[in-house]
Order: sequence, then structure tokens, then C-alpha cells
Amino acid sequence: MFKRILVANRGEIALRILRACHELGVSTACVFSEEDRGAAYLVLADRAYCIGPPAPADSYLRSDRIIAAAELAGADAIHPGYGFLAENAQFADKCRASNIEFIGPSSEAMRLLGNKAAARTLAKKARVPIVPGSDGPVEDDDDEALKLAEKIGFPIMIKAAGGGGGRGMRVVREPGEFTTALAHARQEARMAFNDATVYFEAYLEAPRHVEVQVLADGQGKAIHLFERDCTMQRRHQKLIEETPSPAIDDKIRANLCKWATKLVRAAGYHSAGTVEFIGDAKGHFYFMEMNARIQVEHPVTEATSGIDLIKTQIEIAAGAPLPFTQRMIRRDGCAMEARINAEDPDENFRPCAGRIEVFRPPGGPGVRVDTHAHAGYRISPRYDSMIGKVIVHRRTRDEAIASMKRCLSEFAIEPIKTTIPLYLKILNHPDFIAGRFDTGLVDRMLAQSKEPR
Repeated sequence: MFKRILVANRGEIALRILRACHELGVSTACVFSEEDRGAAYLVLADRAYCIGPPAPADSYLRSDRIIAAAELAGADAIHPGYGFLAENAQFADKCRASNIEFIGPSSEAMRLLGNKAAARTLAKKARVPIVPGSDGPVEDDDDEALKLAEKIGFPIMIKAAGGGGGRGMRVVREPGEFTTALAHARQEARMAFNDATVYFEAYLEAPRHVEVQVLADGQGKAIHLFERDCTMQRRHQKLIEETPSPAIDDKIRANLCKWATKLVRAAGYHSAGTVEFIGDAKGHFYFMEMNARIQVEHPVTEATSGIDLIKTQIEIAAGAPLPFTQRMIRRDGCAMEARINAEDPDENFRPCAGRIEVFRPPGGPGVRVDTHAHAGYRISPRYDSMIGKVIVHRRTRDEAIASMKRCLSEFAIEPIKTTIPLYLKILNHPDFIAGRFDTGLVDRMLAQSKEPR
């Protein structure tokens, strides 16, 4: 096991990793920007180092400063969390060149899966179904690109090859929109990922988004921990996640889990990861992408499987084999997670920075709140708006919905505006309650709320 792990992140996920390290008996170090100086969670680290000004480009994205802090701390491993440098293969290479283990997959697997077009090619070779689309990156010639789009058939989705999170994505419904949408997608991809490469997929109307949690060790063993439904989104950003998915039956579930482990083996992947699938209105599912890191929504899988994914991820990086087989994995009950964002849904989700005066999180049986926020905490406009996650675990989905509604009604965060009121509307929506929803439900709800009465 490692002697000291440096946490190369901030906020909720930094605190989550610190706690996992303490349970493993591993010493810790943290980095922080000037904006995060004095953050309460930093006192849980054995050592903490300032790595720069508030802007992420000058701090949390500075691999040289993070590695220097790790060397100063005497850390023999770095955990990147999610976001920032978590899927940066060059950072993983720099860590290992400095004799510091990167807690995550190999840089080769990261490069292969991080490029969405290359990942599609790998999935196709592994006989994992993919959405019809381009066979690789789209050429720079706009005329040839249009011919390819027409061959696939409109509507199509333009997607950035170098990343995800909704950036570099455009839906094009007719040829007349194509050239402008392509230019905008390439420009956004270049700004977000320093890579303007895009690829095309047929656009699926009213899709479901289901992902499979996987674990793989360095000895060739790969297993799944079942699926999570992440369909409840707004503009490709996940809001509420749950397991099991109410959209699939046991046959589809078995196929998704089988395809996920096949892809992991084909990529030579080790660590925790998530294979994401998209489904159409007829119940056909296709590989979409793989996230080579821990996910924000990992707690719902932890709740139903009883497996600590962060601790297991650290143990795999330290060279330990997976301590369980596929047959040992069982799912107990239903879990649901709501991401609490400091945004005002009534003002087009305007970010709400500022000081929290009242912070009263919910509790009770089967309730978990992952957050670094507290009364007196100041939310910065420079970072992601998520300030916490509420996770509930119950025997049935109906019970989980009831528990989540109770928890969100109890959760007091003042005077900051949050997404809690929107989530309560979602949880009371008949389509959500019945499990009959797609990725467009929230946008339709918001549009209806703005219609004149």
C-alpha cells in the first residue's frame, strides 16, 4: 500500500478521497488554490500546499505544480478525483516519470478511450453495438463532411472527439444548419479540449442514458457492479441518477454489463471506470463513451453493492488484485442521487456564488450527504457549481423517491439559490414516478413552466 497519497482536486471529491485514505491507514496531502485557502476539509490532510491563483488554469490544471507538491510531500501516489486532470494522459505519464503512481488507468488506455472516435472503433472491434455514425474523425473538408452527414441521415449529432460533458456537441436536424453547427462544434471543442476533432453519430430522439460501473485490476480481472440510470439531465449535464434503471429489463441489463466488461478487457483497462450507453425509444442500446475515472454518481453504486469504489481504486493502483469475483457482486435495493448545484433554475440556471449563511443537511436511515460546504462557506464563481450530493438507499424505487423528497425538503441552504426546487418538481412528475422519461424531460418541464397561463 502507498505511504502517502496527494489529492489533486478540491471540494467534495477531495474530501471523499481523504476519508478513504484515512480508512486505509494512508497518510495524505492536499493541494489548494488561493481561492480555497482555509477550506475546512484541508485540515483533514496531513499536509496541504498552495499551488497558485484561483483560476483553474493557474492552479488545479498545473500538472508541474501538482507534481512538485507531491514530491515536496513525499507522496508516492496522486489521486486526481474527477474533472481537472483526471483523464489527462499526459499528466499520468508525468506522474509515473516522477516515480509517483497515478491512481487511475494507464495513459495508453486513457488515450484510447479518451478519444471518443477511437473508442467507437474499439467498441466495434469488440462487437459492442455503437450508434451508426462516422468510422472515425471527420475530415476538415466541409463539403465531404456534409456528404458523410447525409449518408448517415439527418438528424445527426456532432460530437467532440477529445472530451465530453456536453461541450463540442451540436444536434443538426437539416442540411441547411450543418456548416454553421460544424464550425461552432469545432471551435468549442478546440477551446474545451485543445482539439477541434469531431465525429458524427445518428441523433437518437428521446434517448435513455444508462451507464455500467466497472472495476478491473492489473491481473486481467474485470467485473461490473451493474448499471446506473443517468437519463435525468439538462443540456447533457446529469442531475439525478439512480440504480437499478427503471428503463431496462433483465435481458437488456445483462447485455449492457456483458458489453461493458468486454470493452474494458479489449482496452487493457485497469482501475474504476464507467461505460456509458444510449438507448432509443424502441429499447435498443448502443455504446456511447467510456469515462476513465471515478464518476460523480459513484455513491449510488456503493450504496447498493456495499463496495467502496474509491478504496478499491486505490488498492488496484497499489497492485492488489480485486478481492471479489463477479459472482460475489449483489445489488441490494434501490439508490438515488441528486446533485445539489448553486444555480437558480428560475433564472436560466444562473450560477449563484456567495456566502452560505444557513446550511442544514438532511439525515436519517439510508441517507448520505457528500459535501464540503457548511455555514460560512463561500461559493466561488470560478469552479463547478455543484456543492454537494444527496444519496438515499431504500428497498424499492417508490421508497427511494419518497425518501429523496423528504431529504430535499429538509435541506436548507440560505441565501444561496440551488437546484433543489427543480428536483422536487421532477420527483413529483408523473413521468418520472412511472419511469417513463428521456433526456428531454427537464427541458420540456421548463418550457411548459414558461408558457403563459
